[in-house]
Parts: sequence; C-alpha cells; structure tokens
Amino acid sequence: MSGAASGEGGSGDPAARWGRWKLLALGLLSASSVLAAAPGAGAMSREEKRRLGNQVLEMFDHAYSNYMEHAYPADELMPLTCRGRVRGQEPSRGDVDDALGKFSLTLIDTLDTLVVLNKTKEFEDAVKNVIKDVNLDNDIVVSVFETNIRVLGGLLGGHSVAIMLKEKGEYMQWYSGELLHMAKQLGYKLLPAFNTTSGLPYPRVNLKFGLRSPEARTGTETDTCTACAGTLILEFAALSRFTGTSIFEEYARKALDFLWEKRQRNSNLVGVTINIHTGDWVRKDSGVGAGIDSYYEYLLKAYVLLGDDRFLERFNTHYDAIMRYISQPPLLLDVHIHKPMLNARTWMDSLLAFFPGLQVLKGDIRPAIETHEMLYQVIKKHNFLPEAFTTDFRVHWAQHPLRPEFAESTYFLYKATGDPYYLEVGKTLIENLNKYARVPCGFAAMKDVRTGSHEDRMDSFFLAEMFKYLYLLFADKEDMVFDIEDYIFTTEAHLLPLWLSTTNQTMSKKNTTTEYMELDDSNFEWTCPNTQILFPNDPMYAQSIREPLKNVVDKSCPRGVARVEESFGSGPKPPLRARDFMASNPEHLEILKKMGVSLIHLKDGRVQLVQHAIQAASSLDAEDGLRFMQEMIELSSQQQKEQQLPPRAVQIVSHPFFGRVVLTAGPAQFGMDLSKHNVGTRGFVATSKPYNGCSEITNPEAVKEKIALMQRGQCMFAEKARNIQKAGAIGGIVIDDNEGSSSDTAPLFQMAGDGKNTDDIKIPMLFLFNKEGNIILDAIREYESVEVLLSDKAKDRDLEMENLDQKSSENDSHKQRPEETSASQDLSLASQEPEGDGSSDVTHLDSLSPVDADSDSISISNQESCITEIHEANVQETESTELVNQPQEQSQTETDSSSNVNWDNKVQPMESILADWNEDIEAFEMMEKDEL
Repeated sequence: MSGAASGEGGSGDPAARWGRWKLLALGLLSASSVLAAAPGAGAMSREEKRRLGNQVLEMFDHAYSNYMEHAYPADELMPLTCRGRVRGQEPSRGDVDDALGKFSLTLIDTLDTLVVLNKTKEFEDAVKNVIKDVNLDNDIVVSVFETNIRVLGGLLGGHSVAIMLKEKGEYMQWYSGELLHMAKQLGYKLLPAFNTTSGLPYPRVNLKFGLRSPEARTGTETDTCTACAGTLILEFAALSRFTGTSIFEEYARKALDFLWEKRQRNSNLVGVTINIHTGDWVRKDSGVGAGIDSYYEYLLKAYVLLGDDRFLERFNTHYDAIMRYISQPPLLLDVHIHKPMLNARTWMDSLLAFFPGLQVLKGDIRPAIETHEMLYQVIKKHNFLPEAFTTDFRVHWAQHPLRPEFAESTYFLYKATGDPYYLEVGKTLIENLNKYARVPCGFAAMKDVRTGSHEDRMDSFFLAEMFKYLYLLFADKEDMVFDIEDYIFTTEAHLLPLWLSTTNQTMSKKNTTTEYMELDDSNFEWTCPNTQILFPNDPMYAQSIREPLKNVVDKSCPRGVARVEESFGSGPKPPLRARDFMASNPEHLEILKKMGVSLIHLKDGRVQLVQHAIQAASSLDAEDGLRFMQEMIELSSQQQKEQQLPPRAVQIVSHPFFGRVVLTAGPAQFGMDLSKHNVGTRGFVATSKPYNGCSEITNPEAVKEKIALMQRGQCMFAEKARNIQKAGAIGGIVIDDNEGSSSDTAPLFQMAGDGKNTDDIKIPMLFLFNKEGNIILDAIREYESVEVLLSDKAKDRDLEMENLDQKSSENDSHKQRPEETSASQDLSLASQEPEGDGSSDVTHLDSLSPVDADSDSISISNQESCITEIHEANVQETESTELVNQPQEQSQTETDSSSNVNWDNKVQPMESILADWNEDIEAFEMMEKDEL
C-alpha cells in the first residue's frame, strides 16, 4: 500500500473507512506529482525512468529464468553452482533452512511479482506449475513464520491477482480458485502449532505430522520471537475472509492479543523472545529490527485491511514508546524493556531498514527521511547494507543476503514526497546489484561486503520483494495492468485486496484496548492527515532534512548516543564509559568503586576488573557498573580482533567471469601486504610442479610471471612461497588438501611464517579452502587460460571487456558451475604448517597478547560479580564494539591439518539485577529466525 497515514476514522462502515484510506493514498500521489514537477526539483526524465524500469525487468528475467532452468522444482536457486537447493541434500545452514519445505518456495513467493511486472503469460504458466507440481504434505519441519509469510502469503497473493485478471477477461479464464484451495490446505497444516495455553504458536511444525507425535520431530520448543507470533494476522485473516472459515483469523488474533497483554506496562515495549507457555519474556531487549520488526508492521496494516480500531490503538501506543526510547535520530537502538533509557547494544541490524517505510504509512515523515538517509550513507560506503553495523557505522556482521527492506522504504518515501532523490537512490541499488551481486546463474548473496565475496544463495524474498519495489519505484500508472492502490503489501510484499475488509466479517470491532490501560489520546489521530502539512509543496523539504546527514558515516561519529537517566535531572554527569577509562585516573577509580567495581593489577601486566553488585552505592550504580563491565569485555574482544588480519579476495577476471566470481581467501602473515597495494596482483594462474611446492619448482617456465597454485601440506607455507618466488612467480595460492573444506563452514584461516625471518618473501600469498580452490581448478580445465586478481577486496568488474564478449559469455554461462564462498569472520589465530608429512597439529601462541593467550579470563561469574581482564596498555586506545562471540564470528587456531581450539569468550548469566545484560549474544540466532 503506497502513501502515508496516521490513522483512519475509528468507527463506521468499513467500506467508508477503506474509501478514506484510498483517498489518502490518491492524495499522496497527487502531492508527490506536484513535488516531482516543481521547478528546481531535479526530476528524472520519463525516458530515464523507463530505462531503469526496463533494466529491473531484465534483472528479474535473469534471476527468474535461471531459477526455472537450473533449480525448479527445488525451493531456491544456488546461483554460484547453478543448481537447486534441496533441503537434506546440502549442508545444513541451521534455522535458515526452516524456510525450505520442498514446496517450490521461490516459485510460490514470486507469483504476484510476475503480475506486478506485467508478465501475465508467465504468471499463468507459473500458477499451472504450482497446481500441478507443488506438494504441501511433505514430512518436513518448517518455520511457521516463514511458511506463513512466504508460502501462505504467496498463494493468497497469487489468488488475489488471479481473480483480478480473470475479472478483466483476458487471462486466467480457466482459474477456479485452485491457489486458494492450496492456501486453505496449508492453513490447516499450520494450525497445530497454535496448540498452546497462551495461543502463541510453536515456532515450527511438521507439514505431514503436525506436532508432538514421534514422527513430527518438533513440538518441544518453549520460545518464539515476537515477530514470529505477531506476523500472522494479515495472511490468516485474508484466508478467513476469502474462504469464510473464521478459525484462521481467530487464532491469529488470539496470538496478537496475548502479545499485547504481555507488553511491559511502564515502557509499552515488547521483548524479542517470549516463552510460548508462560508468556515470560526470555530476551528483554527491544527494538524495531530482527525478532520484532513485522509485529509492529502488522498492527498498523491489520487496521488498514480489517478496520479494527484495536490494532491502530495498539500500534500508536507502541509507536509512541519507540519514538520515546528507541529512536535516537538518525539511529534506532535497542533498549531494555524494563530500563528503556539504557541502550541494550551498540549496533543495529539491517532488518530495521523497513521502518522508514512503516513511518511513511504512519505519516511521520521527518524521522523516516533521517533514518533512510543514514542507511543510504552506509550503503554508499559498503555497496550494500551489512547484516549489522555499529553506531559509528563499522561492519559488525558482514553478510548481505540481498535484503529488500531498504528498497521498500525507498519506494514508500518516493510515493510520499515525490522527491526525485529517491529515484537516484533506486538507481544506485540497481547498479550495485548488477555490479557486485550478478553472476551467470542469477544474483548471489554477499558473504562479506568488505571483500565483495559471494555466498551460494539467492533467497526467495529477493524475487518476491526486491524487484517488485524497484519496478514500482520507476513505473508510471499506465505501466501497470491494475491499480496497486487497491491492495496492501504484506511483510513479504504479497498483495491482499482492501475489499477484504467488507467480506466475511466475523470479529467484533469493539474498542477493548482501554480495558488494558488508560491511553494518551494525544498520540492518536483519527482523521486522514492533511497531505499539504505532511509534505509541504516545497521540493527542498526532504533535502533540508537529509542534508545534515550527508557525511554522517564518513566523519568521526560518536559511538553511541549519550543518554542520561531521567532520575539524574540536570545534576550528575553521564556514567563513565569503558572507552574513556584510564586506570591511572583517581577520579575514574572512585567512580568504579561507587559502581561496585574493583581493580586489581596482575603481575603479567593485565588489569582485572571485578564487580559485586551488592557493593554498589545504589541499584542504578550497579546497572552502570554492569554496563561498564560489558563495554570492557567488548573492548577486550575488539583488541583481540584487531590483531588479526582481515580476509582477502581472489577474483577471477578472465572470460567468461570478468570479475563476477569472487572467492574469499585467507591471508598470510608474510609476503606482500595486499591492503597496502590498491591494485593488487593480477596474473594468469599455473599449477606448480611438484604440486605441494615443497621443493625446487621443476616447471619454472610455466609459473614465471604467473600466480602459482599449490596444494597444502608436507612443508611450511613460507617454504612454498620461497620456492615459487625463486621460480619467478608473482604470487601464490595454496589450496587446502582437506576434501570438501569450505569457508562456508570453517573459520578464516591465516598462514603463519616458519618462525624465521620472512622479510625475503616479497610476493603475495593467499589460502583457499578446497571448495573454493576447485572453482579455479575447474575453470582451468574448461578454459585453460584463467586470470585472477589477488587483492584485499574485490575490484570493479571489467565491464568493457564483458560488454564486448557479452554474447559468448551468455552462451558459456550455462556450461559453468562456478562455486564460491567466503568467510564473514574477522577473527582467526595464526596457523602454521608443520614440517614433515603434515600429519601433526601444532598451535603456536608466542605472538599472542596476554588477552589472546588467556581469553577465558574474560567472564561473568555466578556469584553476582563480574570479572574481566584486559591489557592495561591498550585500555585508552581501543575502540568499543560489540562482544564478539557470535555463532558466525568464532575465532579458531588452525594448523596444517585440522586442529580445533575454541577461543570463544564465555559469558554466564547472573541471577540478580544484572541478568538483563547477558542477552546480546543470542541476537544472531534471532536474526536467522526472522526474514532470512
């Protein structure tokens, strides 16, 4: 649904309410047209918009046709290896795979996108394929949340546009509601998940056996995320309204009612994770990103679709709390639901990029513009939005699975303001996707935005949402075969018709919200906002808001927004932050004492910090003390992290790749430092003889002026480098000899020296796991001459050569099966190849700092005290970052074979007031459960 609104009339005929909402949307379009045409607005020409729209269509065709050719009927396309992802046949990716149910996920998720993009003939064929091929009775455990938004939503969206096309009389004349029948079948298969006393659904269900039975292999979970339980009402209510079967809407409403009852009554915030049986909050941090995001979205959109005042009142209540506590323009930072003035973390996740679009629907334009601009500046720095980034805009989690949320907000902001600036933003998104994510068999997710390396995945939401929003951004009304304003978007961008609000109504719309609490009516607006007030007829309006944020990412920014407790008033200063602490400052030591923190100087130069909450001057000081301890742990982790080298990139630049295939490589602690050479080292590859590179090279004429390939093992890495350098090689790549090893599943690997002076080694050396190395070896077998670029990160593709050779590249693309992975981990300890046959494992810790060598000393005890040890010399210089013991950011010391040493810092929960602070490390699992 395009446009913005703060609310609609609270009672009366739903048809009239729908009409007022649509008038608002039309009013916004009218206002945006005025702005777009205003002198000096720098409007994009109609020809340029049409060109970009056609480019979006071509990109969609590239992704969709490759899925249908190489993957269907599998759930998703693996674009690097040009094959389908079938659950159980590929290595498990954990919770991410719960979206896969062997029901042709991508095809179902893409149905209504085909109609939005005017591909009605392809839509008709796709519907026939779904009816003919898709089985919803598989013995497989799936996510209730993902199956609802992607599959049930996809079927309902497909049905919505199918009956629209049938009514128009040209297409789908044979259609008799088959998609709706499948949707109802799937709805019944999801209902067993709601068999809880609370009404909150289990997070997973077996499509064939439901729950609890031994065959189901699920039903023992106790927790679910707020978004998982609160993002059902649109699809379930639509299913009830379409079919006349009320049970689906009833179950979804009950879950929403329970979440509302369990909100924190003082802050009006909800946590990330809740116990489905007791209703206790398991994770008490609150934000607008992963784990909560679409709960807020569905409250507002449920009001739009269903006309129930309760949903609008609940949304407005939550929104007031969000803007009071979480919004710190332009940032949106998680807080604790019981202590909402305290930030829960120092980073943001990419899923919050949807929120500016929701603010547009709310009618709160200014903060939407501010947050969107901040996110755009991050994208301009990294080409894509990292999965998580810190408050000073550094990468926290480096992946980017081609998420559409930022494109969604861009579309809504353009519809609301008519500012052509957002067309230019969309153009940047298109260019980056083509430049960095496009591969011969589709578009590949980014494994690391810093290096440009890819991951072998193309999620269904990329086709369901990204191309839909980008096309609508550039499309004119005459480009559409139907009026998009007659529909509302689900969180997966599926289309549900607004006329459902007047169909098969089974629920009372009695206002019951005030039974829970006394509401502040000043926060509620019961009329359509005046669009001339929301969006002044001034082409400079949005620009004036964006301008102060233009350089927010590049300049030195504060690492957080200092917040003073209301109880402080205007008296005491903000609490001491770990980054400012100096062990020699008497005033700082006095503050530590007040917070219950003791400082002990150890003989080895470290400083040990111990906190006892009961020794703090007050409970508020105890909270400040634990925050200080948490920050100090983060500083210590960052110190360890900064001692490690970042990943490097091996980019295949010759025909037919032209730089589109980027492999994540492990660095060497010797030889040329690629981070200091912007151009990197470029050359053709050649296999050395002997292949292990452990003796004098017998084919020097083959490796001279080339990059030598060698196999790992039988001697030290430095010895291999010296041998190929002596033979005239300009660089070297060592390929792992462990069959099947991959950076998908292994931590980043660094090659150490041999314990001697390695200054004589001048050439760059990189390490590839077996899976990545085989991509180069396969390319050599097929194309003979293969040229690569060794660099610190991927460079721009050779577009000129690619365009000259485009035709042959397209012909060859179907013959290639390039496979590519990367490592998102920033942390790894040095590995060293032992002499001899390579069978022994040796781990050297000589070069590690005291923190590295004794990382287990960073801990929180179970005795209501917190202990952390840091290297005193680095306390003042280390910058703050989040605790680095996430599931996908593990540090591991590797030797030549397979030595596994776990260096994770363990943080144990406490049983007192300090408990709320030990929940951050679960955040990544919760992101995996959201719209991955």
